[in-house]
Amino acid sequence: MSNTFVTIAQFQYSSEAQIFKGRLLAEGIHAFLADNYTIDTDPLVSNAIGGVKLRVPADQESRAKEILSEISEYSVTEDGSPVHCPNCNSEEVALFTTVSDIRSLGAFLLGFIFGALPFYTKYEYRCDNCKTKFNETK
Repeated sequence: MSNTFVTIAQFQYSSEAQIFKGRLLAEGIHAFLADNYTIDTDPLVSNAIGGVKLRVPADQESRAKEILSEISEYSVTEDGSPVHCPNCNSEEVALFTTVSDIRSLGAFLLGFIFGALPFYTKYEYRCDNCKTKFNETK
């Protein structure tokens, strides 16, 4: 095994990174996370420090990337089927947090001022194909 590690993916939150790390470990690839404790302590610095980094030995990089590429990066419903865009019917739909209304803006500002996580978060789906934003799946 190589003594040199390379970063193969970055995530905003450690909970997401743990899922991908678990998949690599199940496939026999040694993997570890960097900066996960920092971001767990203060999630607001995630983007500033480049997120949680998933690292693997350099000699297993290509195999690890191949395994991760098999995992869909797009949203699915609770029953596991892909979310479809209402405009173009694409399955390339991702879920994002947004500060687009007064309630979510207020929660964000209070969380920022008091150094706490926001107590309310608004979500929206965005289609990577046609850039449509929508709130509900039909």
